[in-house]
Amino acid sequence: MLSVAAFLVLTRMATGPTMLNRVVAMDVLIAIVVAGLGLEAALNRHATTLPILVVLSLVGFVGSVSVARFAAHDDKGENT
Repeated sequence: MLSVAAFLVLTRMATGPTMLNRVVAMDVLIAIVVAGLGLEAALNRHATTLPILVVLSLVGFVGSVSVARFAAHDDKGENT
């Protein structure tokens, strides 16, 4: 199911009409990868992939916040 979801998300990334749609699809793809790695770690009963999961989660979060900040541009003349 994760591979089907990843394929659909990749399709959405390729055909997304706007940049924000592509960014949301990339965020969902990162969540799918994190879920897949978590599933693999749980099935094999090891915790060596935990740092990778943490880093991927942080990269996804920081990427989403930075794009949201860029997209929410104020037209009030503030230069922050």
